Amino acid sequence: MHWDHRVGRRLKLRDLNILLAVAEAGSMAKAATSLAISQPAISRAIADMEHTLGVTLFDRSPQGVEPTPYGRALLKRGVAVFDELKQGVQDLEFLVDPTTGELWIGSTPGLAEGIILAVIDRLSRQYPRIVFHIVPTGLLAQYEDLRGRRIELGFAGTTGPVSEEDMNLEVLFEEPLVVVAGVDNPWTRRRKIALPDVVNEPWTWPAAGTVVDALVREAFRASGVEPPRATVYAESYSMRIRLAATGRFLAILPTSVMRFSKSPAGIKVLPVRLPTTHRRIGIISLRNRTLSPLAQLFVKTAREIARSSNGR
Repeated sequence: MHWDHRVGRRLKLRDLNILLAVAEAGSMAKAATSLAISQPAISRAIADMEHTLGVTLFDRSPQGVEPTPYGRALLKRGVAVFDELKQGVQDLEFLVDPTTGELWIGSTPGLAEGIILAVIDRLSRQYPRIVFHIVPTGLLAQYEDLRGRRIELGFAGTTGPVSEEDMNLEVLFEEPLVVVAGVDNPWTRRRKIALPDVVNEPWTWPAAGTVVDALVREAFRASGVEPPRATVYAESYSMRIRLAATGRFLAILPTSVMRFSKSPAGIKVLPVRLPTTHRRIGIISLRNRTLSPLAQLFVKTAREIARSSNGR
């Protein structure tokens, strides 16, 4: 299929917009309602695209429409086209007024309360009109959100290289996990603690089966003891911090929660080594997608904060 006058002159942005609306709605009638145009106009636009391209874009049925493999291929590029246009407009707005803009960021919970919080604190002081959207999500979901252009940057901890060929990873720093306890917990008065010493204490850490759970278990086994069963499994860092602050629980946290902001009130890091729990913390972006000026500013600030923290 050649990009000649038959395609280049006939396929318009309006047609791609209709294609995306039909795919999202799952029916031409619903797409017509959302776009505030008639259903015959929708049907005619899809039929004209199919005639121009020489392929069937949707399978029709009484239940609605479903994109064919040809339709899905065009939809994938269509999402990128409209995202680039949107980014272009936002880039112009940012160049006119660099103190405004919106940025969508995917992050695991711990990083949102660590390095990302530190970057937002600095930028929001300089540019109070910038709006940040933080999407709490895991690594695999971030890949899909980046591909779908729902976020522009992802932040995650990894124990190896990014396996996705269409993703870039810029490592900012490496961090181990740490053990924390309430300031009134007797263990805070010890200068040196080995994991076997505290194996029978009540613990709280992330859900069973997660990467952090596996790292903690590996740390106990590397210390010569079987890992205990945690008393409380919780993804919420604030819950684990509050449980530790009661003085009754030991909790596992990423170093970045303590590192890039003031230490949460009522808890203290214990002198327990967890050498097998190091993770690489980095920024993930979609390869071949040009970052907006605001995203570039966020990345630049994250590098500066990570570098200054490494020097401390």
